Formats: sequence, C-alpha cells, structure tokens
Amino acid sequence: MATAIVYYSKHHGNTKKLLDALPGGVVLIDAENPSTTDLSAFDRVGFASGIYAGSFARQVMRFAQEHLPERKPVFFVATAAMKLKSHFTGITHACEQRRAVLLGSYICQGFNTYGPFKLVGGTSKGHPTQKEINEFLAFYNALR
Repeated sequence: MATAIVYYSKHHGNTKKLLDALPGGVVLIDAENPSTTDLSAFDRVGFASGIYAGSFARQVMRFAQEHLPERKPVFFVATAAMKLKSHFTGITHACEQRRAVLLGSYICQGFNTYGPFKLVGGTSKGHPTQKEINEFLAFYNALR
C-alpha cells in the first residue's frame, strides 16, 4: 500500500525519530520543503508533527488544507509533552473539510523545552523511547 507521511519535526527531532523507524517504501514529505505536493497517487496519507501550543505545526496544517485530495484515507502521528486527544482537533478538522477517511491516530511523549520548560532543562527527556517507537510501528502496521 503506497503511503506518504507529511511531517514537521524541527526542535528535537522527536517526530522524525518515529518516522525513521518505518520500513522502506514510505514516502516522507517535509512540510517545510516538500518534495511533492501531489498526494493523489498514494493509497493513504499520514500527517505527523510535534505539538506546538496544543496543535499540529502550522506547516502541516496548511499542507493538509491545500493539498489533501478529497476522500483520502488519513492517519495522524504526534509527539507532545502531554498525550491529549485534543491535540488532534485541528488536523482532524482540516482533513474533514476534504472529506478524508480517518484511519487512526498515535501520540507519544517527546522531549520538550518550550517556553519555561527550557529553564529547567525540559520535560519528557529520553522520549520517544524504544517502547514508544515499537508501539508506533504496531499502530502503523495495523492500519488498513
């Protein structure tokens, strides 16, 4: 099954660490510098991001709003200081506008030095862990 994942992972590379564990054949598209914007040839599309102020990165949100084909199956991947379902609200809404079919979502902790957390050396050090990477791979492999 042809899969593309549009991602943004800049500060600590938490999200990219998950994506790098995927098997070959998955096309990774950096939302900041996309190699392609044509998602029509893919059977499903993932959107992956660290969480910034409670939401997916604006680059990923914009990409979904502008380039996601109608009725495309989608899934979401996030890394965050806190695992909250509300982090998926914005990206879910953006994809629903394109009548996407939601396949599922995965979230795990990621090292965080945003705002005042930088003063104390950050939170969630060492995340994502190998266990979280394995859980992500199980999530991905279970997608249909």
